[in-house]
Amino acid sequence: MANYGLVMTEQQPIAVLGGGSFGTAIANLLAQNGQPVLHWMRDPEQVEAIKQNGENPRYLKGIKILPGIEPLTDLERAVQSAEVIFVALPSSALRQALQPVAKQLAGKILVSTTKGIEAKSFKLMSQILEDIAPDARIGVLSGPNLAREVAEGALTASVIASEDEALCLQVQAVLHGPTFRVYASGDRFGVELGGALKNVYAIMAGMAAAMGMGENTKSMLITRALAEMTRFAVQLGANPMTFLGLAGVGDLIVTCSSSKSRNYQVGFALGEGLSLEEAVDRLGEVAEGVNTIKVLKERAEELEVYMPLVTGLHAILFEGRTLKQVIGALMLAEPKTDVDFIPATGF
Repeated sequence: MANYGLVMTEQQPIAVLGGGSFGTAIANLLAQNGQPVLHWMRDPEQVEAIKQNGENPRYLKGIKILPGIEPLTDLERAVQSAEVIFVALPSSALRQALQPVAKQLAGKILVSTTKGIEAKSFKLMSQILEDIAPDARIGVLSGPNLAREVAEGALTASVIASEDEALCLQVQAVLHGPTFRVYASGDRFGVELGGALKNVYAIMAGMAAAMGMGENTKSMLITRALAEMTRFAVQLGANPMTFLGLAGVGDLIVTCSSSKSRNYQVGFALGEGLSLEEAVDRLGEVAEGVNTIKVLKERAEELEVYMPLVTGLHAILFEGRTLKQVIGALMLAEPKTDVDFIPATGF
């Protein structure tokens, strides 16, 4: 198998924390590249099922778990044994899960793959990792990376973002392969915000699809979503150019147009008339966009950032409004410039 730059020693395992679909896909990707993997998950029954059946039946049914992956429930062993740790835990569980092993994380490379925001603090996952392990080296992996397609070997590209260039090179080395290309970015905050914010808009896109709205409408929603999320991220210090890349428009397109996206599936169920609780129950997994929408609306109002789609989706999920009402209000609003960062001269 071809090597791509710096390679970890054969004896040094890599840890993947989280037994969901993306954690499983990343573990397989690492194993495919010849890396020994310790795959930690909380549920001992899930560990046993993987050992017995050679697949993760709950999250990636039909995908064979490759040799070289050891599923386990011993978190302390996983983090002590590895220098590179991929964190694929739900945003609501990350802090609580890792706090008990905070001391063992010092000096480690921690790569967040979770696209979410902590509700009370409005902190991104990499910022939570910094709180827990201030001496760790932190990176973020994000992009148009549907877990099942990654696991099935579909050609995929992603972004590793960190101010630590050596970290980026090391993560590229262990993940880069014939079906998975990894680009680097120094804008960790922008890359991570792109991954977290697009989940919200994917719910709206799923609703529009279920209600049979036209392609023009879907295109309008996705494009205005990109404008909103970029406007918000720049207000918080991100580089607007980051949103022209894989972690911005790339991730937004795939999440808003694919039935494999968890957030899209929740939106589609809502568009079919299910309640939010019923839609989430049908999915059976965490849809980060549902967790993000409340805190995002509140933060946008605090910063006075114009985000009509976020306000509208919040009204749909929690205030009894309909998607048609929200789109109608959008169409009646005062027209703005198309792209915020290009001066509208000549008007």
